[in-house]
Amino acid sequence: MNVNKVAILGAGNGGITAAADLKGKGFQVSLYEMPQFASNLRAIELKKGILLQDSSGETFYEIDVVTTDIEVAIQGAEIVMLTVPGFAIESFAELLAPVVSETQVILLNGAGAMGCVRFVKKANELGIHKAFKIAETNSLTYGTRAFPEEARAELSLRVKKLFLAAYPEKNTTELLEICSQVYDCFVPAENIWHTTLENGNPEVHPGPSLLNAGRIDFSEGDFWLYREGITEHTVKIIKAIERERMEIGKAFGFQLENAVQSRARRGYFNNEEEDLQTLFNTSEVFTQIKGPVSVNSRYFTEDISNGLVLWSDLGKVTGVPTPNIDSVIILGGSILEQDFYEEGLTLKKLGFDGFDVQQLIESV
Repeated sequence: MNVNKVAILGAGNGGITAAADLKGKGFQVSLYEMPQFASNLRAIELKKGILLQDSSGETFYEIDVVTTDIEVAIQGAEIVMLTVPGFAIESFAELLAPVVSETQVILLNGAGAMGCVRFVKKANELGIHKAFKIAETNSLTYGTRAFPEEARAELSLRVKKLFLAAYPEKNTTELLEICSQVYDCFVPAENIWHTTLENGNPEVHPGPSLLNAGRIDFSEGDFWLYREGITEHTVKIIKAIERERMEIGKAFGFQLENAVQSRARRGYFNNEEEDLQTLFNTSEVFTQIKGPVSVNSRYFTEDISNGLVLWSDLGKVTGVPTPNIDSVIILGGSILEQDFYEEGLTLKKLGFDGFDVQQLIESV
């Protein structure tokens, strides 16, 4: 399959950036947003495109289609790419599953959270039993911030390496070849358990953000996690959760990348030799990212509910103790007055309740 058109669903940081970047690469591009969030498209529609700012300067790209009509958005697209947060997967499945064809590739481009399984499960619940061509990455293909009201994106990094896995795993080679026409950073993952455990956000965001909750409250929006929140002490919670994640990965037979390796190989750090705190504090990409601006941000909510809760469940199945992961889940829940174990992503909700490790591997 030759890729000529990409439909991008979700007009947030990733989607707006991808629309401009892929147009700049010569692809036909459509950009879709749900009708209730149509305000994200207004400036782009008015200006008929997006201003992309990166290290080479700034370029304005006209976008072929900007729409809140899902059928219009995906018409003629070889790849339908979702750049949406984990909590939105089921909502987009309800919209997309009925209209997408079995020949179109669905690419979930964002933080890995078993999105493929969740998409197909929701489709099946709706009575839709298509042979979806669907794959997901472990993280977003960009380090970026977008400003919908200005039809503008500030792109600080085109990621150099990301893991990609299809669901089921037997389709990974085929879909990797197709998706690599759009992004040359993809390498094959073992399966989507692998991409999920290579999602770095649950490891880095909730713990240090939790330890900085008072500072976040006091700053009233003027907080920079990577510049000021990653210190000689808060970095220790990252390393503690890293150890638990790595042990879970070993139980699955994966050789996971650690926090330094993953970010250096993606391009966020310029080496793998310096200590983790220094690398975060001096990263040309991370130090430009502001936030979280409140304890209700996705650094707490999404990364605990869609990340750490599932890792905790995997720890129970693999026999790996997860005291640090569990502590962040519990304390985060106390601060936000939420029961993340009840609300979050679990094996039971994925349809894998009672599975052992081998059964989990065989299921994807």
